[in-house]
Amino acid sequence: FNLQLWNNYFHLAVAFITQDSLQLENLSHAKYNKIQNKYGDMRRLIGFAIRDMWYKLGQNKICFIPGMVGPILEMTLIPEVELRKATIPIFFDMILCEYQRTGEFKKFENEIILKLDHEVEGGRGDEHYMHLFESILTECASQYPAIFNLVESFVNLVKGLLEKLLDYRTVMSDESKDNRMSCTVNLL
Repeated sequence: FNLQLWNNYFHLAVAFITQDSLQLENLSHAKYNKIQNKYGDMRRLIGFAIRDMWYKLGQNKICFIPGMVGPILEMTLIPEVELRKATIPIFFDMILCEYQRTGEFKKFENEIILKLDHEVEGGRGDEHYMHLFESILTECASQYPAIFNLVESFVNLVKGLLEKLLDYRTVMSDESKDNRMSCTVNLL
């Protein structure tokens, strides 16, 4: 097992699917249709490959926690529903992997909270993502009663943080100083 090779693979793949030129939702409708008809959404294809390779790591997955949390988060925040549905379960697998090794998943939790703040501030994330994140992780955790309550608490924490970050991002363009201050206080 060559850790550096796998690390390079994941980082390169995530860099590919998150590059600006592949963000089809930012294109005009005509250009979107032309690219979609000719090439399809390459982000989905690569995202599925990342997911498949993640599950092939076996016991070596622990080597990528917390280092790959940020890149995987960045990938799951791409506003493409099928890509999100396919890749958000990787987070539960990371939780499970760390929990089985240490009896908790604090490294994963701390990293995702830190990276979520950065990603939402950068303009990524939306309410649909928040609901999908909640439903997928809750569904995955329902098969593991021993950690269901821990995962549910974590999901509620992330959901609350994401709601506040999205509100803050929206209010930052607002003229009302009272709204901005209120949102800042809520976030803190």
